Amino acid sequence: MKVALVHDYLREYGGAERVLMALHEIWPEAPIYTAFWRQNSAAGKAFSNTKVIESWLAPLIKYKNLYSPFRFLTPLIWKSFNFKDYDLVITSASWYITRGFRLGPKTKVICYCHTPPRYLYGYPTSIEWRRYWPIRIYATMINHFLRPYDYQSAQQVDKFIVNSKNVAGRVKKFYRRNSTVIYPAVEVEKIIKATHNTKPKDYYLIVSRIVGAKGIELATEAAKKAKVSLKVLGEPAGLKWFGGRLESLKGRGVEFLGRVSDEELYRYYGQCRAFLALAMDEDFGVTPVEAMAAGRPVIAFRGGGYLESVVEGKTGEFFNKPTVKSLVTVLKNFKQEKYKPEDCRKQAKKFSKEKFKKEIKDFIKKYA
Repeated sequence: MKVALVHDYLREYGGAERVLMALHEIWPEAPIYTAFWRQNSAAGKAFSNTKVIESWLAPLIKYKNLYSPFRFLTPLIWKSFNFKDYDLVITSASWYITRGFRLGPKTKVICYCHTPPRYLYGYPTSIEWRRYWPIRIYATMINHFLRPYDYQSAQQVDKFIVNSKNVAGRVKKFYRRNSTVIYPAVEVEKIIKATHNTKPKDYYLIVSRIVGAKGIELATEAAKKAKVSLKVLGEPAGLKWFGGRLESLKGRGVEFLGRVSDEELYRYYGQCRAFLALAMDEDFGVTPVEAMAAGRPVIAFRGGGYLESVVEGKTGEFFNKPTVKSLVTVLKNFKQEKYKPEDCRKQAKKFSKEKFKKEIKDFIKKYA
């Protein structure tokens, strides 16, 4: 069976890209088609030994990070790819409406949907574009025309796979399509092996790109008021859209440590007091699972995909209001000794990469 993999674009290396890597491990000969590929980026380096095919618009999109303003061209980008000679096309889709290809009469399309594009349907996004009225006017106009395309291209898909029950609800609501939940691939066994002897220290941890809608401002303000130590790992992918607020977020006990290696990341997970998962209506959320794989509990906002991974009272706890006051109360009253590392690791194993790959292969065998 001749297979092609398609992904929005290759720049960051987050949960969606780790799913793509797991798919590539299943089909190592399959080329990866993408809107653009930044070779010196984290994702670019991860896929450096892979056959990657960029769109015709890649040189222009990569110039000064114009992939967001040029999203109105996504129908033309994907239409330029010809998959008539392929038996199966598997898309890893979220931000760039990765559908609408030229297909052969027998070519099947299976979409692993991380989420319908958040900016099209009113969900919080990383750049908080509604704050800036010129962008708001432009984006509102573009989104008006992209929504019908997003819906129509979704009807081209033979089967949808989604990363959570949360996203399954969105796919049903916006595309009128049923879907199958296969949770994302998480390097659970690798993290367990790297952290089995680590002991917790007295800091809380966030692992996230430094962008809006991730709860970073909430966490830093709460940590300073609760007088607890907080470490934030992640690259400032949206710093200019963050309004230059990074410096104001720093303070006593709050450290921004940037991007670290996987080995360092696992060490920080294993030594944290608890992991903070604060994004609003998160699609699924891989990082809380990684923290649990390291044997550490999670403090999460009650909503989104966190409700599917964190077991309240056993592997973590929730707070109900995304306010500094609410989070301060949780941080001051948190009892780390209440949670057993073995319970956290047992829960994390439900989301392992090995399980993901088996379920994907079983799904493809059944439907393709």
